[in-house]
Amino acid sequence: MSELQTDLHYITNQTPSPRRTKRNKRLLVVFLILWLILIGSGIWLAKWYIDTTKEQMTIAIEQQTKAEVTALADLYQANLVKLDEQYEKRMDELSSKVEALNELLTFTKDNADSKTDNSNKLYSELNEVKKQLNELKKNLDVLK
Repeated sequence: MSELQTDLHYITNQTPSPRRTKRNKRLLVVFLILWLILIGSGIWLAKWYIDTTKEQMTIAIEQQTKAEVTALADLYQANLVKLDEQYEKRMDELSSKVEALNELLTFTKDNADSKTDNSNKLYSELNEVKKQLNELKKNLDVLK
């Protein structure tokens, strides 16, 4: 048994051969190079993925922004046209009112030149118009 122990001791205490150390160093270098390649390719793939995703998001946001700007421009144009129509309508109404006032002023100016009492004349004309209006209403009721 003592020979077995010495053989075992010899095997376990054996110093590695120079060939084996060289091989271990080569394997370690290859292992480190592979790890560096894996890490580098992982970093490159992550950067590529981020850049691609960022580009796709940028394109999507640009399209959405363009659509919203177009919609707002259309809405703005519609509102502008509507306001323009309302403006034209009000201007027509005001124009007709101004014309009526001008006619009334002309009428009063013409009547002011005469020597007769203008207020009595206007009052009598109003009464005549009211009488005619009442007669027209009666005729309309008869026609119905």
